[in-house]
Amino acid sequence: MSKLPFLSCALAFTSLAFADAPAGAPHSALKPLNFTEYDLPNGLHVILHENHASPVVSSYVLYHVGSKNERPDRTGFAHFFEHLMFEGSENIPRGTIDKLVSGAGGNLNASTGFDKTDYFLNLPSNQLKLALWIESERMMHNRIDETGVETQRKVVKEERSMRYDNQPYGSLFEKLVGFTLKDTPYAWTPIGSVQYIDQAKIEEFRDFWKTYYVPNNATLAIAGDIKIEETKNLIADYFSAIPKGAEPPRPKFEIKDPAGPQKLVVKEEKTPLNASLHVWHACSERDPDSYALDMLANILASGRSSRLYRRLVDKEQVALAAEAFPELFELTGVVGLFATGITGVPLEKLDALMTEEIEKVKAEGVSEEEFAKAMNQKESEIANGNGSMLARAKSLANAHVFEGGTDEVNRQLDHYLAVKREDLQHVAKKYFATDKVFILHYPAAEQGKAHGDK
Repeated sequence: MSKLPFLSCALAFTSLAFADAPAGAPHSALKPLNFTEYDLPNGLHVILHENHASPVVSSYVLYHVGSKNERPDRTGFAHFFEHLMFEGSENIPRGTIDKLVSGAGGNLNASTGFDKTDYFLNLPSNQLKLALWIESERMMHNRIDETGVETQRKVVKEERSMRYDNQPYGSLFEKLVGFTLKDTPYAWTPIGSVQYIDQAKIEEFRDFWKTYYVPNNATLAIAGDIKIEETKNLIADYFSAIPKGAEPPRPKFEIKDPAGPQKLVVKEEKTPLNASLHVWHACSERDPDSYALDMLANILASGRSSRLYRRLVDKEQVALAAEAFPELFELTGVVGLFATGITGVPLEKLDALMTEEIEKVKAEGVSEEEFAKAMNQKESEIANGNGSMLARAKSLANAHVFEGGTDEVNRQLDHYLAVKREDLQHVAKKYFATDKVFILHYPAAEQGKAHGDK
């Protein structure tokens, strides 16, 4: 889980400008989300949010397993299971989960991150039993056979080729974590490596499922047009028979800062423009510094009035786009700056300007106006963030697993409101150390090679 969707920066060159998000009015008195939570005897944590605004229900299952739980020689397993869990079960015929849900008027999807894999279904509220049946079947009787494994091997290869291997800067995030988080379980991305999926035997997939797809490693959140007691009874009917698993192993490691500035040059024929990425080690997502880092990133590169945009794009006219980000995980994090230059602008020029802007923040802090705008944007974002039932289910489950307790969903704004203007200068000094920076350069491909010439 992260504060900002950093992956979007890999395709930043396609956007000619970033529009400012409307600041909106402050929302210091947000209505809290009500919820009921409990554990089944098998360890499944259940969170229920009753809301009768519309006759819909969202089911969200979060498994506390992501790419950081994989072996270095078997990366991509968590993402592979994101796909494999749609194959069916002992009682659900292959390829029919999508049809069952769409036929009932709903939709579904799943995602994989460094720390989690999650599955959701949106349905009319009178189809709650369908959602519970599908998720209980996937948890207890998931289909893992040769046909499904071979089918999904092909799907994963195609996804990697389309989304990463054949996209300009598509390798950026993979290179970033491999470079900055080397020798940690965050050193590879959830998409993983195709060769390891090819090498894995079917028993390895089955062992992974038995280890991590157990009720005591899962959180089930239901939000929408439900009645609490009725839903509790239904959940007991569908999930209580699933046996508790052994406690899954959790990775442990130490982050080592570099002895001095580090640099990596990534030469790819599909790179259209020079791009530079500056990255530093940061805190985890539960660290108190995470809120100040998030706001600082907003001030540095969110919208046309941000510092990096005004300096690199408007004033100097050397960049097409600029971003700043904290990418914060359960156990560690990184923070950085990214800029895509215009044709002919050297990488060294981008580096110098980004460094100047960081040094200004470290020396002078941010203005009252910048701070107020960032706070207003964050208040508006939080106020509007739980509009759908799915968003509420996600927020509740993620707060339980990653933020120290489900009620943190109602304290998020308080954490941001507690941030002071001087805290942004403090985290800039703490994390943006000039002797601990990792610099990734993507030099533009030569014109001939960019068109396929040898």
